[in-house]
Parts: sequence; structure tokens; C-alpha cells
Amino acid sequence: MSTAVRAPRVRRRPQGAAAGRLAVLPLLLFVAVAFGLPTLAVAWGAFSTYNPGEPSRFTTGNLTASLQGGYLQALLGSVKLSALSALIGVVAGLLLAQAVVTSRFTLLRHAVLSASGVLANFGGVPLAFMFITTLGNAGVLTQRLHLDRSGWSLYSFSGLTLVYLYFLVPLMVLSVVPALDGLRRQWREAAQNNGATTWQYWRHVALPVLAPSLLGGFVLLFGSAFAAYATAAAMVGATVPLITLQIAVALSGNVSADATNVALAMSLDMVVVAALVMAVYLPLQRRSARWLV
Repeated sequence: MSTAVRAPRVRRRPQGAAAGRLAVLPLLLFVAVAFGLPTLAVAWGAFSTYNPGEPSRFTTGNLTASLQGGYLQALLGSVKLSALSALIGVVAGLLLAQAVVTSRFTLLRHAVLSASGVLANFGGVPLAFMFITTLGNAGVLTQRLHLDRSGWSLYSFSGLTLVYLYFLVPLMVLSVVPALDGLRRQWREAAQNNGATTWQYWRHVALPVLAPSLLGGFVLLFGSAFAAYATAAAMVGATVPLITLQIAVALSGNVSADATNVALAMSLDMVVVAALVMAVYLPLQRRSARWLV
């Protein structure tokens, strides 16, 4: 008795997958041109010498100089400012987002989210001018509340942190509201039925679930503050050492004529920090998406 031999099944890829890959090609091409080429140019300048009339040579001196002295202090100052403002922004944004999500007024939710979308993209010189006229040495609130008598100064590390929070807190609200919406009501009810208090629910249920989103929001806020330039340049100048301000000074030639390549090395340092930030941010977002589906 013969048995028919079944032909092995050939798994065919859906046509939509191939079409999806083709649709991504324009985006990949744009990323390669808009981000890849400038990054390569920065890396080339960071590892080459600059002597007018002489061919450039490979060197690591620019990168070494960017991690010493005032340049290193500026890099650490940017990291410190970004980390502190991001930490405060995460806490304040989480509290504000939780108040909006649990509110019974739909109009309030829409108003806060709309305002957050505008304020998260409001920065630069207009933001610096607004704070200078309000909390500067001759600002309205400074004079009305006599803040200058208590030693308040907007043109300091703490003042710049306050200004950064103006756009970091709304950015955190936009980032964490979808995660808060993903918390199941049944989880809270189950915790209450088992005798858990509100603090125990947040400690053992809500915060562990929200941890990837909160850490991802912290990384996002850190990157936004780390790359900010115009607001700090218009407010503090050289008062607060920041890596972006040092790059501008080096590129302008106010230090020395051959500091251009050192500025490119500092830019490469920022690219490395940004790459590390994205390397942490993307896995956290994927993990958060699995929990809050």
C-alpha cells in the first residue's frame, strides 16, 4: 500500500511586507542624507588636523582636547543640567498627567494636552526673553516679590533649570498620558479588594508597570535639555558652562583659529551621548508597549 508523499509547504511572505519595506526606503534615504552625512563630516573633522596650506592628517588630539579642561567641565555641566531638569520634569509631569487623566472634565484634558503640545515646542530666544522680562533682574515678578533681596538670579544654573522645565514638563505630560491611560481599572479594583492602600497600589502595581515609560520619558527629557542651545545662549552666555555654548565659541574663532576641529570633536561627544540616550530609550519604549497594550 503506497502512501502519497506530501510536498513541503512553502511559506510565502505576504505582499504587504515587501510593500512596507519599499515604503520605508524614502525615510531611510532621508535619514542617511540628513543625519548620516553630517555625522560623517563631524567625525572626519574631529579626527583630522587643520593647518591652512597643509594637507589634513589623522589625529586624536582634538578628541583628547575636547575631554579636558574647560571643555570637559562644559560637558559635565550639560549632563548635570540635563539630568536634574529631566528628573524634576518627570516627577512634575507625572503628577500633572495623573491629575488630568483622573479628572472628570473632558474639556480640561483636551485643554492641558493642547497646551502641552504647544509649550513642548516653545523655546529659544522668545522663551528666554519671556523669562527675562518676568524673573530677570528687572523683571516684573522679581520687583513685585523682591526676589533679588533673597539672592535670586535667573542667570544661574538654577534659573536655567527653571526655564528648561517650562518645555520639559509639557513634553513629559504628552509622553506619559498614554501610559497612564493604559493602566487597567481592574488592577486598582483587585488591589483594593485585597486590602491594598493607594500607596501600596502605586508602589507594587502602577509604578512597576509605568517604570519603562517613566525611564523612557526621563531619557527623552534628558536628550531635549542636552541639545538645547538658543535659550541658554540668550540667557546665561558663558556664566553657566555648557557644551553647546562651548561649541559655538570654538566655531566663532574667539578662542583660536584651529579650534574648529576641537568644536567638531565636542560635537562628536554630543553625538555619542545622544546615541547612548537612544540606545536606552528605544528598548524601554518597546517593553512599555508590551505591558500597556
